[in-house]
Amino acid sequence: MKKIAIFFAMIIFIVVGMFFLYMNYTNHYNNIQKENKQFESYYQEETYGTNLASIINKAIDNNEKNKIEKDEKGRYNENDTNSINIDIKMLDNDKTYHMEKLANGGMSTFTLYYGQIKFKCTKMEYHNKTGRIKYMLFEQITQ
Repeated sequence: MKKIAIFFAMIIFIVVGMFFLYMNYTNHYNNIQKENKQFESYYQEETYGTNLASIINKAIDNNEKNKIEKDEKGRYNENDTNSINIDIKMLDNDKTYHMEKLANGGMSTFTLYYGQIKFKCTKMEYHNKTGRIKYMLFEQITQ
């Protein structure tokens, strides 16, 4: 009788453990989907520079929250799980700027000059391991 009780206790322990792992996985998956939704809504959509400034601030905040290190140029290093980088291609001078360059120059200055200019996200890449967004390219479409 004692062996049967131990056997059922082990079965219950295994089932509870599997349930806990499943709940942890679904919670993690839902968090990734929630994070991605913040950025995916801009893919192939036109948006103003003021919104682009907000997107850049969210990306920088995510990188800081996830403790992504910077290289010697001040750019966030790309890792294989949770970093995000944004590039902005300008029509004015046909140059591509990294989000850190715009942030260092001051987002208020960017929004002053480009707040009413339209941009479009033309490229989006994901991390292979986690499925999180790792890269976005915004192109200026009006002047």
